[in-house]
Amino acid sequence: MGFDITLATAGDAEEIATILGEVEEYYGGERIAPPATDVAAALFSDWPAARVLLARDGDQVVGLASVSRLWPAAGADVSLYLKELYVRAGHRRRGVARQLMDAVHAEARAAGCRRVEWTADRDNPPALQLYAALGVEPHQGKVFYRSTV
Repeated sequence: MGFDITLATAGDAEEIATILGEVEEYYGGERIAPPATDVAAALFSDWPAARVLLARDGDQVVGLASVSRLWPAAGADVSLYLKELYVRAGHRRRGVARQLMDAVHAEARAAGCRRVEWTADRDNPPALQLYAALGVEPHQGKVFYRSTV
């Protein structure tokens, strides 16, 4: 079954906010959606933080992929960083994530990127299984850090 993958627009901010609340709950937090105005400011301002690809089954949004360009990657190359890949409950294991990953790679090629990079939580077996099924091996050369500002 094919899903329509489209680039999100400002009119999708409310739906994206709702999905971000679902993502937070999926990772063990409270299901609290950020204000749609914050989503719109992050995605559709003069300096957007990311682009979002939405998977739709008819009129229903069933998944999303959030990507940002990274520079410099190797030398002066540009990479596309996949920050979030999420498929709503009830739509998982139907090919949505695989189709979103294909769209992410197409977006990277269109943007002149040489590679796509992402992280995955070690305690998220479905994600790890998906990436293995896609034939992608974990990169052992990086250590992930996070600090607050």
